Amino acid sequence: MDEPSQLPAAITGLNPGTLIASLIWGAIGAGFFIYGKKQRSAPPLFGGILMVAGSYFIGSALWMSVASVAIIAGIYFWSRRD
Repeated sequence: MDEPSQLPAAITGLNPGTLIASLIWGAIGAGFFIYGKKQRSAPPLFGGILMVAGSYFIGSALWMSVASVAIIAGIYFWSRRD
């Protein structure tokens, strides 16, 4: 018999790929946030906040990665402009 504690991943929302992507992009975002705060630089500070928020709210590993790469590109181009 199936135990009630073994729910499918679709019900619990705990897809291993999404969890790993969230961990990676959230950690990179936290690093950008800490760097931006210490250097008093707005692009990495706000980009880090967006990456951490994106890793929390985006439920697909693919779209989370696409959004995070776009945010990193935005940080790069915004930093170059200053």
